[in-house]
Amino acid sequence: MSTFIKRVGTTYIPVVDPEKSSKWYQEMLGAFENFRNADKAILEFADQSFFLVKAKIGERSGFLDSYEQEHFTITFEVDGSEQLIEFHDFLKEKGVHVGEIEDRGHPGNNFVFHDIDGNMFDVWSELSPIFKGKLD
Repeated sequence: MSTFIKRVGTTYIPVVDPEKSSKWYQEMLGAFENFRNADKAILEFADQSFFLVKAKIGERSGFLDSYEQEHFTITFEVDGSEQLIEFHDFLKEKGVHVGEIEDRGHPGNNFVFHDIDGNMFDVWSELSPIFKGKLD
C-alpha cells in the first residue's frame, strides 16, 4: 500500500484569546505569527502550522486516558538531553507550569508543560530519525 500522507501540516489548539495566546507561543516556543483575527491566530513553528482557535473557556486539546489521567496530544522533539534540560529550565524560569523530567522506559527523557489555556504538551529529548536526517 502506498502512503499518501507526507506530513502533518496543521494542528488546531483551543484558546480563549488568540492574541494573548499567540504572544505566549511566540515568547515561549519561538513561534512566528503569520495571521491573526478575532477568531484565530496562525503560527509557524516546529516545521508545522498551528491554528490557535478561539474556543469556549475550559476547552482543552488533551483527553483523559483509561486511568483518568490528563493526556497530551502532541510531543515536541528537541535535539538531545542537554536541550531538553535547557528548555525545561527556560520554561520554569518563565513561570510556565512544567512537570519533572522523567524516564519513561524508552530512549531519551520527557517532560510535560501547559500553555496559558491549560493545553498540555509533551517534550522528548530525541529527534525522529527521518527529521534528524533532514538537519544533517
